Amino acid sequence: MEAYLGALRRVALFHGMGDRELLSMLDCLGARLRQYSKGDVIFHAGDPATHLGAVLTGQVQVSRTKADGQRVVMGEIRPGGLFAESFACARAESLPVTVTAAADAAVLLIDCGRISAPCSAACTFHTRLISNLLQVLAEKNLSLAGKLGHLSGRTIRERLLSYLEEQAARTGRATVTVPFDRQALADYLCVDRSALSRTIGALQREGVLTVRRDRFTLNF
Repeated sequence: MEAYLGALRRVALFHGMGDRELLSMLDCLGARLRQYSKGDVIFHAGDPATHLGAVLTGQVQVSRTKADGQRVVMGEIRPGGLFAESFACARAESLPVTVTAAADAAVLLIDCGRISAPCSAACTFHTRLISNLLQVLAEKNLSLAGKLGHLSGRTIRERLLSYLEEQAARTGRATVTVPFDRQALADYLCVDRSALSRTIGALQREGVLTVRRDRFTLNF
């Protein structure tokens, strides 16, 4: 675990903790380090919702399959990010989403019940850990509200520009790097990939966007 200390420090759940305290805490929580290859399924929809995951290296994708078979990408989680924490904290009976390694990834898995329950050693980190977790959950809630705003757009153009404008506002830059390939971006916006590509092409011809692979520049 010590080899991943640098990556662990970037995880919002562990902010404000020193290295020694962090390692002691992970041991107390029974945290498990797992390695996944690209395409491996970390959690299947229907699995018990008991653990949350922290991405240390690589990238994971959270998706959901609708009744009609359409796959909807809920988000891409990069190093420092958490996944499945809302379901684990809510003590949902099972996960409604599938979590897949979008690239080779190192992931830390933690039983959420061990976070909320005080341990026999009366570790001092629990209060800070719970405070950090509440902040993460609040930020995820705001992110979900933002996605609902994007999906309220009636056209692909409206949804795409809404998403890009939010990302630009968050970073303070007109150029944003999208953490999705074209198919994943289409899934995230709940639109057809071919139609999305045509819309991107039209926006480039109009001078509204400049696109270089996963980098989108808003020209207004």
